[in-house]
Amino acid sequence: MMKISFNTWVYGSFPSWLPTYPLEEVISRLSAMGYDGIEIGCASPHAYPDYLSTERRKEILAHLKRNNLSVAAMLPAPGGGPGLNPCSQLREEREFTIKQYKDVIQLAHDWECPTVMWLAGWFGFGTSQKDAWNYSLEGLQDVSRYAKELGITMVVEPQAADSNLIESADDALILAEEAGESNVKVMFDTFHALYRNEVPSDYVYRMKEKLHHVHISDDNRLPPGQGSVNFDSLLKALKEIDYQGYLSMEVGFHTRKADPDWYAKTSIDYLKQKLAEIKLNKENKTDHL
Repeated sequence: MMKISFNTWVYGSFPSWLPTYPLEEVISRLSAMGYDGIEIGCASPHAYPDYLSTERRKEILAHLKRNNLSVAAMLPAPGGGPGLNPCSQLREEREFTIKQYKDVIQLAHDWECPTVMWLAGWFGFGTSQKDAWNYSLEGLQDVSRYAKELGITMVVEPQAADSNLIESADDALILAEEAGESNVKVMFDTFHALYRNEVPSDYVYRMKEKLHHVHISDDNRLPPGQGSVNFDSLLKALKEIDYQGYLSMEVGFHTRKADPDWYAKTSIDYLKQKLAEIKLNKENKTDHL
């Protein structure tokens, strides 16, 4: 069965500053709600690698285990002061970004996390799309080789609403293929598919050979079931391709008015109901055979 995780952005300080909760508190709350995993954004105060000592990393891992919660995936926080843009026209920023990715990968390894996202970056005035693509590809190849040594998979995410380099399913698949590494896969976010007026279930069928992770969000970063996304068709498609990964809620972080617990509880209640319906339908079909 598919597993359900929750992204920490709405409980942290990226990109909105408020509200903010300690990582241990977030872990405890998500575990109590019945989540299988937690997707950790690598920003302060939760998981900025430079701010986490060896002892602190061990404390967090122990807390995760006490709460029977796995780290589903990890991702860096793009933008802000350091930029963290792998296709920046500044060589210094590209080099810093690669170092940051490797630090995130090491942190993922320390917390027994199998997946790190590759956010391919964005290009602006004075940089061609071709140059930006090549910069991002070179960076992905570098970090994916490092990740492979630690048993971690890199996943390329199309980010149409936030970026201008990897916007579609095909963009992500092409970059992953050109990387040429066996541990480079793809993922998608229903929110970004909606931004392109595309059908999220189409992404499942298009990406199925390399689909490794899925972000779930409804309109305007609302919990699933609160907007226009057809989650019945999405889950049906995922079931058809025998997807065994995480459905990770990435919701609520667009505004400081969000109540994180409402987003987390509403999301898991809806997804659990839908997955239970799928399981029941399968059992009924088996009984009739």
